Amino acid sequence: MNQLNERSLQILKLLVDRYIREGQPVASKLLADDLDLSLSSATIRHVMSDLEKWGYITSPHTSAGRIPTEQAYRLVVDELLTAGVSQYLDDERLAMSLNPNQPTSGLLEEASSLLSDMTRFAGIVTLPKRNKVHLRHIEFLPLSDKRVLAILVFGEKEVQNRILQMDKPYSTSELQQVANYVNQHFTGKDLLTIRERIFQSLNEDYREMNDLIKNTLDMASQIFEQETEQEQCFVAGQSHLLHWANTADLERLKTLFEVFTQKQNILSLFDRCLQADRMQIFIGKEAGNDMFDQLSVVVSPYEMDGEILGMLGVIGPTRMPYNQVIPVVNLTARLLNDALNN
Repeated sequence: MNQLNERSLQILKLLVDRYIREGQPVASKLLADDLDLSLSSATIRHVMSDLEKWGYITSPHTSAGRIPTEQAYRLVVDELLTAGVSQYLDDERLAMSLNPNQPTSGLLEEASSLLSDMTRFAGIVTLPKRNKVHLRHIEFLPLSDKRVLAILVFGEKEVQNRILQMDKPYSTSELQQVANYVNQHFTGKDLLTIRERIFQSLNEDYREMNDLIKNTLDMASQIFEQETEQEQCFVAGQSHLLHWANTADLERLKTLFEVFTQKQNILSLFDRCLQADRMQIFIGKEAGNDMFDQLSVVVSPYEMDGEILGMLGVIGPTRMPYNQVIPVVNLTARLLNDALNN
């Protein structure tokens, strides 16, 4: 049950707002000096004592001031989401930053940079899952030193290249045969299905296959093995987190930067959100991973043709200005949806 009355809620929200802006423990005198509160320091100290007892604020070390806990941030965020966050952004300014006339990967990378630039935190956009991406066409071109260039077309406008190192040189006509075979049997299928069928075929009796199928499997296995090693998300603006960190946070930030390099923990958290059709906000331990302690993650899905393809969001400190970050994430998701569906 929420013990907060209107006065204690007002004081808590004021304390959270001041701490987000300044990053310093907030004393009762600072709140009493605020023009919006006609209360004495003694009254505010009494309310703050209750707030601390209820778990909304805490005292760092021997400081006379108090800082919000994750419980306090959750209260403020839930109220923001219930009341609706006012839109303070210029839609047209943001729309100009997402150019739909480019490959999907470029669009997603641009969206991650946009999130970072607008919030001054780390912006993250996951790539569509392999079962969401369908092969449209493939071509092969011979290169020197037994290498082959594979040109893959996904969807309407995504083009990717792969350099394959083969055991022998291939002529243009041989490569055309391989391309014809792949296009005939795999066009329109998603990458996960293609990869499973390729590696299932490799486990069958290789001696009974003709040269065309052997060549096809040799090249396709390389292509779709590489596909699993491709970047699974775009991350921009990790360095912005240094601006919000104090000396005590630096060791934890080093660990976080290592996670940004490997990305698996971030991807795992974002994958958990794929089943939801709305924005989700994880504050500190809510993310279920010690790595996110004292951090918040604001994440929202993006989609094409009504199907959720991936997630985009922002990672920053728990004292992030949620009333500004939430609209940026919401609007970027909507603009990315529009660009992908254009």
